[in-house]
Amino acid sequence: MHFEPMNTLHQHGMPVTAQRLAVLRAVNSNPHATADHIAAFATKDIGSISKQSVYDTLSTMVERGVLRKIQPVGSVALYENRVGDNHHHVVCRSCGAVGDVDCAVGYRPCLSASHTHGFIIDEADVSYWGTCETCAKNRKQTVKQTSSKKSNSKKTTNKKRKVTT
Repeated sequence: MHFEPMNTLHQHGMPVTAQRLAVLRAVNSNPHATADHIAAFATKDIGSISKQSVYDTLSTMVERGVLRKIQPVGSVALYENRVGDNHHHVVCRSCGAVGDVDCAVGYRPCLSASHTHGFIIDEADVSYWGTCETCAKNRKQTVKQTSSKKSNSKKTTNKKRKVTT
């Protein structure tokens, strides 16, 4: 799917401005980014944009369905331009990296709650938690280094010492 920010704004009845285009490009280039990260990227893109303008633009775009706001437990809000489908997210407990996870196509099992409490459910927000590949590799490397250091220190401390009297 080709990304066309001007068409996206037109389709959602929003006037095209340099700020809106910069925010859309920032989100497209940095899915699951924070508002501050989007502001920094947009500033590099167009030279000057206030954080308040970015926050307002993000809020409006979420309201209009241009962007999706997610907020995994313990995280600040993150923004993505993948909207209109039933996908979920996987979050790394170590570094906070986020990835998309497609839901079952067709039947939406997550929308069949065991008890609705009278609500008409139209969306489910599922987050999978774990450790990303990079953090898992780093953890293995750290464990290897720690084991190696412990092994070396045992070797040096187990040497017989000469006692002089």
